[in-house]
Amino acid sequence: MVEIFGLKNCDTCRKAVKALPDAQLRDVRVDGVPDEVMAQAFKMFGDRLLNTRSTTWRGLDEAARSESPLALIAQHPALMKRPLIKAGDTLFLGWSTQTEADVKAAS
Repeated sequence: MVEIFGLKNCDTCRKAVKALPDAQLRDVRVDGVPDEVMAQAFKMFGDRLLNTRSTTWRGLDEAARSESPLALIAQHPALMKRPLIKAGDTLFLGWSTQTEADVKAAS
């Protein structure tokens, strides 16, 4: 089973859902991301898991930005780089033609 963690109104997430019709989209604002998936993602991707180009990030003050990435994402789910894709035991971050091929190969 392939799960896409993202936002239902995110264009990139919509592209991933369209390319992976059997995948299930989990809106991070509504459903969140399971703790074990988030921990594995942080271990794999580190600070790259945080989207520092988002409007939410730009609205944060320096004190908030200095918090740990996992704490920030827990408080502001839109700060997570999207989509985070779980195919079996493998995680993928972001969306590209290469990611699409890798996800399809892993699922």
